[in-house]
Amino acid sequence: MPERIDAHHHLWQYDRRQYAWINDAMKPLARHFLPADLEEATSTAGIQGTVVVQARQCLDETQWLLELAEQSSLIRGVVGWAPIATPDLQGVLEEWRSEKKLVGLRHVVQDEPDEQFLLRREFNTGICQLKKYSLVYDILIYEKHLPAAIPFVDRHPNQVFVLDHIAKPPIREHCLEPWNKNIRELARRPNVFCKLSGMVTEADWVNWRPADLQPYLDVVLEAFGPRRLMAGSDWPVCLLATTYARWWTTLQELLRPLSASERDLILGEVASQVYSLTGRKSVPWAAS
Repeated sequence: MPERIDAHHHLWQYDRRQYAWINDAMKPLARHFLPADLEEATSTAGIQGTVVVQARQCLDETQWLLELAEQSSLIRGVVGWAPIATPDLQGVLEEWRSEKKLVGLRHVVQDEPDEQFLLRREFNTGICQLKKYSLVYDILIYEKHLPAAIPFVDRHPNQVFVLDHIAKPPIREHCLEPWNKNIRELARRPNVFCKLSGMVTEADWVNWRPADLQPYLDVVLEAFGPRRLMAGSDWPVCLLATTYARWWTTLQELLRPLSASERDLILGEVASQVYSLTGRKSVPWAAS
C-alpha cells in the first residue's frame, strides 16, 4: 500500500505573544506541539509521513522547522515562510538552497487587510523566483479571496500552487455560493492543487457531521479530480473540532465511493509528487 501522507500540519512552541491568534475559544491550542506529540498523533491514524507548514511569519520559525525535519524521518517536507514581497527573498532562498526538506513557502494572505494582496506587484515579483528553487507556493485564503487568486495564478502559469483548506468556505452556514463557482474556475488551472484539510474548523466545531462536509468535498472532487487533491489534518488546529484519528476516519469514509487507486492518490501519492517528498526536485502536473 502506498504511504499515507499528512500534507498539512503545524508544530509550535507556544508563547502568547507569538501566537496571538490563539484566543480564549482556542484554549486547547495554547500549549507546545512538538515532534513527539506529532508521532503520537500520527500513530493513531496510520500516517507514515508528513508536511509541516509555517504558523508564524518569521525566518526563525522556518529555520526551526527545517532543523526538526532534519532530525525526523516522519517529517518529509517543510512549507515555510520567507519575505516574498521584499528584495531580501533571493538571499534567503540562496541560504536555504541546500535544504532538501524545504518544499514550499506560504504567506498568511487570509490575515492581510488588503483583499487584493495577491495581486501586489512586489509579491508577484517574489513568486516569480520560486520556480528557480523548485518551491511550491501554498495559497492560504478565505473564500472571499478566490476572485483575486484566479488572476494571481494566471500570472504564474509555470508555478505550482497548492490551495490550503479548500479556500475555507462557510461550511458552518451550509453556504456553497459563490465559493462553488469561484473554486471551480480556479481549478481550471492545471498547475493548482488543493488540500482536503481545515474543513472541520470551518464547520460547527461541536455539532458538525460528515454530511456537512460532503457537499464541499463533492465540489472539489469534481473540480480538481483525485490527481490534484491531497489530504491534510491541519493538526493541531483540527483539535478544536475533532481528534486526529477521527478526522482521518471521517475523510476515508467520505472517500469510500472512489476507487482504491483514487483514494491512494489523495491520501498520499499526490502530496508526495507535488512536494517532491522522495527528494526529486521536479514537479510535473497534468489536468485531471
